[in-house]
Amino acid sequence: MPESDPVVIIGAGPAGLTAAWQLVKHGRNVIIFEADPEYVGGISRTVEYKGFRFDIGGHRFFSKSKEIEALWDELLPKEGDMLTRKRRSRIYYRNRFFSYPLKPFEALFGLGVWESTRCAMSYLKARLFPVPNPKNFAEWVSNQFGSRLFSMFFKTYTEKVWGMPCTEISVDWAAQRIKGLNLSKAVWNALFPRRKSTDVKTLIGSFRYPKKGPGMLWENCAEMVKAKGGEIRMGHRVTGLKLDGGLWKVTAVDTNGNEETVTGRHVISTAAMRDLSNMITPAPNPETLASAESLKYRDFITVAVILENNDEFDDQWIYIHDPDVQVGRIQNYKAWSPAMVPDQSKSCYGLEYFCFARNDGLWAMSDTELKELAVVELEKLGLARAEQALDAKVVRQRKAYPVYDEGYSRHVDVIRKELEEKYPGLHLIGRNGMHKYNNQDHSMMTAILCVENIVEEALTFDLWKVNEDAVYSESGETDHSVSGLRNVPRRVSQSE
Repeated sequence: MPESDPVVIIGAGPAGLTAAWQLVKHGRNVIIFEADPEYVGGISRTVEYKGFRFDIGGHRFFSKSKEIEALWDELLPKEGDMLTRKRRSRIYYRNRFFSYPLKPFEALFGLGVWESTRCAMSYLKARLFPVPNPKNFAEWVSNQFGSRLFSMFFKTYTEKVWGMPCTEISVDWAAQRIKGLNLSKAVWNALFPRRKSTDVKTLIGSFRYPKKGPGMLWENCAEMVKAKGGEIRMGHRVTGLKLDGGLWKVTAVDTNGNEETVTGRHVISTAAMRDLSNMITPAPNPETLASAESLKYRDFITVAVILENNDEFDDQWIYIHDPDVQVGRIQNYKAWSPAMVPDQSKSCYGLEYFCFARNDGLWAMSDTELKELAVVELEKLGLARAEQALDAKVVRQRKAYPVYDEGYSRHVDVIRKELEEKYPGLHLIGRNGMHKYNNQDHSMMTAILCVENIVEEALTFDLWKVNEDAVYSESGETDHSVSGLRNVPRRVSQSE
């Protein structure tokens, strides 16, 4: 095939747009099909409502890869468009703020004398009589902190995010996610601080952030792709991929129901692996289709509430450890960037709800009901009064987080093996494309390496070995594991 034939890309999120930009710089023709009729950026898009801007989940721009950092500069080159922000995020519990990650000494003394005493006794009990060979998240954390601190600062939020009891989450996630945090050492260091301490891991202190949200960068990237001849067809949902004589025929339907088919030798897909497997002709074998259907995703609802004169907290976001409300996390968009809020006398909070769209009552609620719920919960938490709420906007995000449940890796391996063997020219990249709970920069790196493989016409780089360790954006440490799996909760194995 001549180079004039297009590379077809499914999805205009960070991975898809990065791939498109790299390809057009190599002089390749590109056509992107994006299902959203308005926004590029995928989950990193920035939604605008009456001048207020908010992104879906909050996205810090921080990478250990100099190549990625340089690419961000290339995509948003204008001085002043990329801000440097001091990181601020805390835990909210019983109308009080606590540091994140948890500082046990601060937590104990912030809870009051009676509750602190009970927590201390619970901790001593856990240290004297720990659960032998802990098998789940609840047992491991309780052994480290005591059952009371576990129930206050770990249990509620974790269960809100992942939709499963802490007793069903494997111990390996707890051991790595909270590794290095020891209560007795933390208290000792608080009383007798040292200049340098390696006992407790530290978060990155600052990060970069586009002035008008992450969507600003991806919108600019889209314009740059188009300026070099690339095409981005918004509101086009891919419905089928047919491999015929070494060529791919990709069919998409626009918002008016019009069908279009584009032919090319290479297809780059950021579509959810579950969906992609069911669109391919000739169809994968039954085992592969069954594995695809077994993949699960955590869905996400943001309710952005515009408030009059409200500055209850100046964090970019807070974690809500309160079992009496359903909200799991609250973003403060003005703290990400003042430009996100057009009127500085107002605030805009984004209440985030985690759910399964297939069988969750939250997803089934109407926008009106969700707005009412958000305002009620803000007032219940003491973060705003109902009369301060001026307006609200609901944004639903399907397949926000690939779920690492028991058996997921086997399902991914089954799908990957058949797609690589039977479907040449089909490339999987990005979070949902590879069913990997990765960060924005990791998704971009899979795109960069994918393009190198296409341009060189060789499988020089193994995209599945892109590093995705759990502490990547949380500390300055690097895990050089080549498993390609970012550490997220999985269910306890029946054999454990």
